[in-house]
Amino acid sequence: MTKAIFTVNPESPYDDVEGERYHFEARGHMAHYLAVARAAIGDWVLFHEPQRAGGRKAYIGVARVAAVERDVRSSDGWIVRLNDYLRFDAPVSMRDASGPYRETMLKAVEPIAAGKTLRGHSLRPVSDLDFAAIVHLGLAETLLPANTQRLRLDPAEIPSPDEPPDEREARWRARLSNRKVRDAAFRRSVLDAYADHCAITHLPGLVNGGGKVELEAAHIKPVEADGPDVVSNGLALTGTVHWMFDRGLLAIADDMTVLVSHNKVPVEWRKTLPQLGGTLRLPGSQRDMPHPKFLAWHRENRFGVDT
Repeated sequence: MTKAIFTVNPESPYDDVEGERYHFEARGHMAHYLAVARAAIGDWVLFHEPQRAGGRKAYIGVARVAAVERDVRSSDGWIVRLNDYLRFDAPVSMRDASGPYRETMLKAVEPIAAGKTLRGHSLRPVSDLDFAAIVHLGLAETLLPANTQRLRLDPAEIPSPDEPPDEREARWRARLSNRKVRDAAFRRSVLDAYADHCAITHLPGLVNGGGKVELEAAHIKPVEADGPDVVSNGLALTGTVHWMFDRGLLAIADDMTVLVSHNKVPVEWRKTLPQLGGTLRLPGSQRDMPHPKFLAWHRENRFGVDT
């Protein structure tokens, strides 16, 4: 197994789905991409946006490669199936403002020549140490000691500032598989996307005396049903509304209106929360919008179903 970097483009013609699949072609000067992808099966990959087409010239997330399958629509096309995706707290630039590039293969390259060097390397191996250093930066906000209350993270998961680089890779491999860390990163992404407001009631989350926002990050399609930790599969909800949503008393239509199971939700609740049956409070970014396939799964498997 070998870790790798996969390049993603905001205007890519490929059939990529964040956190689920990565689509590429292996032909001509790209023929070696298949070997890179196959070598990464069972290991982790970083996602990199280049500067072209409005990209951020940064690493934006991490996932585990589950499988590499032929794309039946194209003789040269391949699909990488992904698991355990996490979007970074903020994009990690390819280099510090005045420092070297973070990837070893670019460290001796002048900035003006980096783009040329990466041509034909949209899929490329990355060393364990480079990988760990980039992930460490990518999840730095989630794992700040000051965020333990807001994100409900065990302080024991906070990395030591004195952690040697040669130990960091093994520790990050464990952290990326740790449900507590993943829940904290997912919670941070969802609460930020919804600006600390409940998506269904539109009420702001209250901050308790310990600094914790009394909002929860709800998976639309739950983790136990293979729902991914992506913002498009999440909603910021108050505790009671989260309970109602998980038990199918509430659902979301494709037009983003809130559906109410009238035979299960008492009349007094509907009067107390007039937003039930209203329109969902939406995140500011289009890419964070609740995905129709997750909403459809919840309606078909939770809404109105006896639990």
